[in-house]
Amino acid sequence: MGLLDGLIGQVAQQALGALGGANGPSGGVMQAVIGLLGQGSGAGGNATGLEQVVQTLTQGGLAEQIQSWISTGPNLPVSADQLQSALGDGRLQEMASAAGLSSGAMGEQLAQWLPQIIDQ
Repeated sequence: MGLLDGLIGQVAQQALGALGGANGPSGGVMQAVIGLLGQGSGAGGNATGLEQVVQTLTQGGLAEQIQSWISTGPNLPVSADQLQSALGDGRLQEMASAAGLSSGAMGEQLAQWLPQIIDQ
């Protein structure tokens, strides 16, 4: 699974690179998203980081948004509050700390970029 997780991380980096022009996400946000998408389920688990994110967000009430991000057509928006609720305060705070942002700012950045990154 380590190889698959590494591949997910590379895909996330490429997607972020495609979005990373002058108005793209900051380096800290990019690294936090790569970390979120690149982490697997750990020892004995089968889910990739991306699968875990999709599962977590779906179980957190964002199934309709997730479906729009992984299918063709327009991406439904998501709010920072919805992501915070679905991911949990602890996970969002970890990502925010790693990016050097407040959890509110990290939630706003994720709300802006996560749909586009998953869509890529």
